Amino acid sequence: MSEESNAKSMSIIVTKGSLDWAYPPFILGTTAAAMGLEVSMFFTFYGLALLKKDLKLQMTPLGNAAMEMPMMGGHMVMPNAMAMLPGVDAAATVMMKNLIKKKGVASIEELREAAVESEIRMVACQMTLDLFEYKREDLIEGHELGGAATYIDIATKSDINLFI
Repeated sequence: MSEESNAKSMSIIVTKGSLDWAYPPFILGTTAAAMGLEVSMFFTFYGLALLKKDLKLQMTPLGNAAMEMPMMGGHMVMPNAMAMLPGVDAAATVMMKNLIKKKGVASIEELREAAVESEIRMVACQMTLDLFEYKREDLIEGHELGGAATYIDIATKSDINLFI
């Protein structure tokens, strides 16, 4: 049996566009592509922002009770009440970006470029583009436009489907 007949595929529907939610789809997608899977990513609603040329990603500590940041040899837990205070999102974003850099984790821009180089099929939701009044020129090159029917067609043919 040839390797081609054993080809696997994975689709990821990307619905969130914050810094902390940007990592899972790109890490899983690029890893799957490196393992030989055909990968498609469908960017809809807030996830569409991850295809914008100019990324301004922020953390989302509010409602994330599991958020712990390494600090002074331990872990600092972010209480939900504290996340509502002005400036906490910005501070959490700076802390996370510093931790990412310190630990040598690839940036979202680097992971996104790896996705393009890995020939991951990236589909921008046309309805979301229209809804949020983005222009196609606002997005990186290497994507295609599609709608719910496009994603359903991809998903029904995929061996693995992820919702992130």
